[in-house]
Order: sequence, then C-alpha cells, then structure tokens
Amino acid sequence: MDDVERRLASHLPRLRRFAHGLARNTADADDLAQASAERILKARDTWQPGTNFEAWAYRVMRNLWIDMTRSRKRTDGPLAPEELGHGVGVAGEAESNVELGYLMRAMDRLPDEQREACALVLIEGLAYREAADVLEVPIGTLTSRLVRGRQALMAMLEE
Repeated sequence: MDDVERRLASHLPRLRRFAHGLARNTADADDLAQASAERILKARDTWQPGTNFEAWAYRVMRNLWIDMTRSRKRTDGPLAPEELGHGVGVAGEAESNVELGYLMRAMDRLPDEQREACALVLIEGLAYREAADVLEVPIGTLTSRLVRGRQALMAMLEE
C-alpha cells in the first residue's frame, strides 16, 4: 500500500461526508465517493507529497461532481420516496435523527455554492483558507458564501 492509498483510506469517511454534502442524495453520494476514490488512485502521480492531501482530494471530488452534474440528464425520478431512506443505517436517539434530518433537508435547499462552503467549513472543519483553496475561490468569496449559507440555514431551521 503506497502513501496515497494510506491517506485515501484514512480520509475516506470525511470524503464520503463531503460527497453527501454535494450530492444531496445518498445513492448519488455513494457513487460520487466511489468514483472520486477511483479518480484519486488513478491520478496519484499528480498529488505533490508535502502538500495538503485532504484539500487535493476534496478538489478532485468537487471537480468530478461538477463534471457529473453537467453530463447527467435527470429524466427519471427516484424509485422510492425520499422519506423511506431517512434514518437508514443511522444509530442514535430518535431526537438526534430528527434534528439531523432537519439539518440535511435545510442543507439540500441551499444554493450549490453555499452548500459547498458550509459542508467544508461547518461539517468537515476545514479552515477558511483550506476551504477557499478546495473551491478555488478567494477567501472573501468563501466567507460571504459561508455567511449567507449560515443565515439561510438558521432561518430554515427556525421555521
């Protein structure tokens, strides 16, 4: 197992969470996480040792998601109602599941730019500079997206 494989294995849970933040749908998120892992392994020679692997992997995933959404034409709907999938595989108290469900539905309603910023900073815990680098935007742009996203989330959760 080489360095990229070890790093990918240790970062996979965080990458999968980020995939859920981008995709808004469990099946799409799982597909995105798997495709991203494959792309990371194929592109292992482009990662520069000594640089931030996690930021590079997030960028690979985000770019792949953009490619996937541009090329995909959604003509068919889900096979089952979304509500049937909420809470599947989630352990914990019922109240926590309900609150997490509210938060995830609120995140789903954010514009893509705000959702990406919130997922990286609020959920993944990246520093503003790291998140701005992943999204390839100036830090001021990230900050404004994050502020608007937080305000929108708070307003939605108060409803």
